[in-house]
Amino acid sequence: MSAAPTDAETLTRVIARRFSCRAFTPDPVPVDVILRIVDAARRAASWSNTQPWEIVVTRPETTKALAEKLSSLARVATPAAPDVAFPPGFAGVYLDRRREVGFGLYAALAIAREDRAGRGAQHLENFRFFGAPHVALLTVPVGMGAYGALDLGGFLTNFLLVAEAEGLATIAQAALAAYGQAIRECVAISDDRALLCGISFGYADMGHPANHFRASRAPREQVFRFA
Repeated sequence: MSAAPTDAETLTRVIARRFSCRAFTPDPVPVDVILRIVDAARRAASWSNTQPWEIVVTRPETTKALAEKLSSLARVATPAAPDVAFPPGFAGVYLDRRREVGFGLYAALAIAREDRAGRGAQHLENFRFFGAPHVALLTVPVGMGAYGALDLGGFLTNFLLVAEAEGLATIAQAALAAYGQAIRECVAISDDRALLCGISFGYADMGHPANHFRASRAPREQVFRFA
């Protein structure tokens, strides 16, 4: 009789299983499941226990209205206006990794590199949340800087992993912050809070080719050392 897995083994398995879902079914997630995820995620560590995160989770009807609004902005290439500036660019190994994930996804979707229309259509999927019934919009107080973002990242990671453990699929989306003001108006987020990202979530459509793509991870030797 095999021994029950340890907590560490279970957590490691959940971490390894999670992926960025890019096609969802329209089925809504039960409210009690969403509340369990939020309750677990809010146990994240934060500087002096400030817990600077506030989260808005859309219901399906709000998700649809927001998707229509954001898609209309993205379709005409409305300039991005994030509450917190996006990186000016990527170089070196970071650019290599960015390209790898982009080319890998397009290959899974049979979108050729020269197919600008196909690539553009796939980019627009970000703003319809890849068909997810819900999106969690993550904010911190304006002016909290890098450490507020760091605290929010802990909440985000907890949310992703607990959702995976609950049998849901997720994708964290910084792209949504491009149109923070439009989102703010749609779901009544106050001006004293900065929108950093969203998490689209629901049930994965595993028949969609996008969900058979998995991004690689850099080997441990590239990101870790003892001192």
